[in-house]
Amino acid sequence: MNQAPQRISVLIADDQPLVRRGLAMILAPDPSVGVVGEAENGEQAVALAQRLRPDVVVMDIRMPVLDGIGAIGQIAVTVPECRVLALSTFDMDEYVVAALRAGASGFLSKDVSPEELTAAIRTVHTGEAAVAPHLLTRLISTYVRAPQRPERPAAYPSELTPREVEVWRLIATGLDNAEISRELAISVSTVKNYITSIFGKLSLRDRAQAVIAAYESGLVEPRSA
Repeated sequence: MNQAPQRISVLIADDQPLVRRGLAMILAPDPSVGVVGEAENGEQAVALAQRLRPDVVVMDIRMPVLDGIGAIGQIAVTVPECRVLALSTFDMDEYVVAALRAGASGFLSKDVSPEELTAAIRTVHTGEAAVAPHLLTRLISTYVRAPQRPERPAAYPSELTPREVEVWRLIATGLDNAEISRELAISVSTVKNYITSIFGKLSLRDRAQAVIAAYESGLVEPRSA
């Protein structure tokens, strides 16, 4: 007899009761997702995350007492197995970067469809990054304005091997594990081993942080139009 897959437990954090209820109602019909708690501010979100140990926290950015960025940072430290999906009405670029730096695994604006929200929850639960495509495009164009320059391997973290640098570069260009495997003619399991090593050496939580770190280090730059 096949065992039913375990539901993804979700904690919702938003200072508006109507928004919390709306998010819970959106997720309710999906049998693979279960809302286990609701928080009205960042401080409460941290406390509930520590007590309930949800798989995913859907976190508003602008909240009283402790904002979403601060809450994400505390959850990343105290409940590292928990993934955070940040939501905001204000999809300004600095919020996206701050959330991902703090430890969020994804960032969506609140006008996403119910299908996009549930898909993002599943994505971050698997350890992948979920950033709305239009936000990711804006991030690259807004925060990475340096002109093209020759590669400077010495500027990259010295603890990474040349192959790890190459895997990191491919992650930053948006390739998934299977695509990296084909690009480098190595197995998917070997790719996963490289990624684990890269994340450990650079103190990265997930792909979202790896992408930001790659652009900020100059490892990857936008191509000229």
